[in-house]
Amino acid sequence: MIEVNSLTKRYGQHVAVNNISFSVAEGEIVGFLGPNGAGKTTTMNIITGFNSATAGDVTINGCNILDEPEKAKQHLGYMPDNPPLYGDMLVREYLSFVCDIKGVHKADRKKMLAEIVDAVKIADMQERLVKNLSKGYRQRVGLAQALVGFPKALILDEPTVGLDPKQIIEMRDVIKRLGKKHTILLSSHILTEVSAVCDRVIIINKGNIVASDTPEKLSSALTHGRKMVVRVKGDQQAIRAAFVNTPIIREVASLGSREAGTYDFEVQGDEGVDIREAIFSSLSGHNLPMLMMKSSDLTLEEIFLQVTTGEGGAK
Repeated sequence: MIEVNSLTKRYGQHVAVNNISFSVAEGEIVGFLGPNGAGKTTTMNIITGFNSATAGDVTINGCNILDEPEKAKQHLGYMPDNPPLYGDMLVREYLSFVCDIKGVHKADRKKMLAEIVDAVKIADMQERLVKNLSKGYRQRVGLAQALVGFPKALILDEPTVGLDPKQIIEMRDVIKRLGKKHTILLSSHILTEVSAVCDRVIIINKGNIVASDTPEKLSSALTHGRKMVVRVKGDQQAIRAAFVNTPIIREVASLGSREAGTYDFEVQGDEGVDIREAIFSSLSGHNLPMLMMKSSDLTLEEIFLQVTTGEGGAK
């Protein structure tokens, strides 16, 4: 649905985006993450046609954003971090104005807007002035304008910025529902929300894509088998003692019992060392049955820090 191919953007000698390529498939919700100055906003501005690329191209549902801007934008809805709202308009008037801009036929508007306001939960706000709405409802109106025309793809830039915890949860639920009908590329600094909503993440740093996969697969790739969770049958102290004299095992933390007669432990080894064989040998040498072993997942925050700064890896 969204295809970014060999995209580069230079400002004089500064390379803001460096030959990046990625795609967002139909029906996916993908998180687009990066620290300030990473090239994230520049990339999103190029995808939406607000800026041009130095090299490379972007297609939306097969339409090139530069060569066929009108066709491409028919398939694209954009919610910037600060939606362009007109405070002195009623919500109903503002959405009708957006219909005018997007060329929606008047015969189609009533049904379309009824569906949109219901989807983003602002049906009872339509007769209120935009400037009198709370921050949360203004964000919803911004999302509603992106949905006008029922585009196949949505670009959402910081949709939960400035919202309180309750509003964040409500917006997250709205986005998840929209993901059933739309392809979504979502930018956010609230990584817990990205984890809750997105199928996959793309992380950009210094103009380059440094990671692209599900958080679970990125976690597994980054830990390299040096931080594992094991479930062992036996006495808790005996299990802990089994690891004491294993040189490459540095830390053993109890996670309690989740199955009768067993205990879970998080076991961590030296940097860059796969400890799976050492765990197996330590337990089998003490006749302690191991019922489960899996990689200890990093949080998205830890993944983000590790791939952008080298910090935040398995501790």
